[in-house]
Amino acid sequence: MMNLSAAGALTPAPVLPSKPWFQRPSLQVETLVLLCVGFLLLSGNGPFWRAALAGRGWELVATWGFAAALFAAFSAFYFAFLALLATRLTVRPLLSLLVVCTAFAAWYMDHYAIYLDRAMLRNVLATNVNEARELFVWGMVPRVLLLGVLPAALIWWPRLKQRSLGRALAVRLGWIAVALALGAASLLLVFADFASLMRNHKEVRYLLTPGNVVAALAGNALGGAQRPSQPRLPVGEDARLGASWSGRTRPVMFVLIVGETARAQNFSLNGYARQTNPQLARQDVINFPHATACGTSTEVSLPCMFSPYGRVHYDEEKIRGHESVLHVLARAGFKVLWRDNQSGCKGVCEGLPAEQLDDAKVEALCAEGHCLDEVLLQGMEGIARDNKGNLLVVMHQLGSHGPAYFKRYPAVFRQFSPACQNEDLSTCTTAEIVNAYDNSLLYTDFFVSKVIDFLAGAQQQYDTAMLYVSDHGESLGEGGLYLHGMPYPIAPAVQTQVPFVMWLSPGFRRSFKIDQDCLRSNAGAAVSHDNLFHSLLGVLDVQTQAYDKSRDLFAPCRPAPVVALNGPEKAH
Repeated sequence: MMNLSAAGALTPAPVLPSKPWFQRPSLQVETLVLLCVGFLLLSGNGPFWRAALAGRGWELVATWGFAAALFAAFSAFYFAFLALLATRLTVRPLLSLLVVCTAFAAWYMDHYAIYLDRAMLRNVLATNVNEARELFVWGMVPRVLLLGVLPAALIWWPRLKQRSLGRALAVRLGWIAVALALGAASLLLVFADFASLMRNHKEVRYLLTPGNVVAALAGNALGGAQRPSQPRLPVGEDARLGASWSGRTRPVMFVLIVGETARAQNFSLNGYARQTNPQLARQDVINFPHATACGTSTEVSLPCMFSPYGRVHYDEEKIRGHESVLHVLARAGFKVLWRDNQSGCKGVCEGLPAEQLDDAKVEALCAEGHCLDEVLLQGMEGIARDNKGNLLVVMHQLGSHGPAYFKRYPAVFRQFSPACQNEDLSTCTTAEIVNAYDNSLLYTDFFVSKVIDFLAGAQQQYDTAMLYVSDHGESLGEGGLYLHGMPYPIAPAVQTQVPFVMWLSPGFRRSFKIDQDCLRSNAGAAVSHDNLFHSLLGVLDVQTQAYDKSRDLFAPCRPAPVVALNGPEKAH
């Protein structure tokens, strides 16, 4: 097309730039945050909405009103919190991280019916590479891609509008003020129902994602800040061997086996219909069928069960800030050795000799980054031969750690079949999951019995004894729950009731004057992890003011200890 110039000459018309067939939208930072918050509440909070609205009929207007009020309130509060952190430079990385984290958390919460509280997040953070590899299953990939990776990528698509600093600050404060007002007003509309929900089902707050993740991270970070890197406070500084040690001709070797994820309900010693304890049934063991764990995860139970505080006086800061019973025994003169086939002692053995055996190079026992629990017996002959004094060995099993139960035992123990052969439990029936789990208990039974056989063979050199107790139990699909780690107040019995078995050699019983028939007759009483600290001190006759006779399982079945005049006036 030509234009006629003022001089009469023809000139070409200017070429206008063509518009692209689509344009990236321009959004305010606040709009992007609000859209993201709505998406997170709708896509990543199925467990929360199911729990919050349980028992309400969807045909009722009140149900829709309650749901809408909760959605508006949490959207407003999430927005207000994120608006404090989101700038044009930080908003996209921040929202992308939250979206991906929410997708992962929501999948695990949906898949295993877990609650994401501080303890559960500590479990996640303490997971080693091998455990993490088992928890990553291909079935989660489509959901994480669709509800995590794709939305995170879309967050980077729109352009973000710019404002002057003054105007941006004024607008942001206005948005936050409106959000807080809207959130408060929404909750006030349904306050009675909301207060009832929070009062009767406090655990529901652990289902609200990503708030649960952020709160758990903050709680653990602040908890760590309260426990600066410094030596643990001493326990039992007055610990010494009691009068029964005078004139002894042989030292003691005591093995404490800390089981992993074994639940009492599936031990045939406790009446389970399947024979999961054929080897222990042949041993002269004392079984305590009513034992309760201190927690529902290794991160909670392990420090708690070795502490003087226990569940009855549970105080996480004190438990993690003080020494364990192992330090007390070491102070009294025992050589203490921690042997681990899992993820460490969680501070229980800090400063004491420890061996990490989960990556041992024992061809017959180790493969694919894992070792079978028999690796914990490797080298014990040499340890027993070289040691000249009293020895306490803790063996921390891999046990029945899920979800890959099928990896916890060799093929010869695959007696209950068909057994689930996949880390993704959703691919297996409940019967297959239970079969695999019971096979792992069958192998634990064999391992514990093998430890007893080893101790029986060491009686020429030592007076020997063994105590086996699991750290927590496991859910295998009951009530839609899998694995463990439920908040303790609402945890099912299968996660809190654990096997508790002891074996004492004849020489050990004679030297400490323990009445085994008395122990056996008392074994039906309720016991717990709270008994461990004081029972170890009692059975080994270690005198200290930290000892509480009322929690010592052996105290009713042996003579009262003779207390030296310069010793503690009484045991508390």
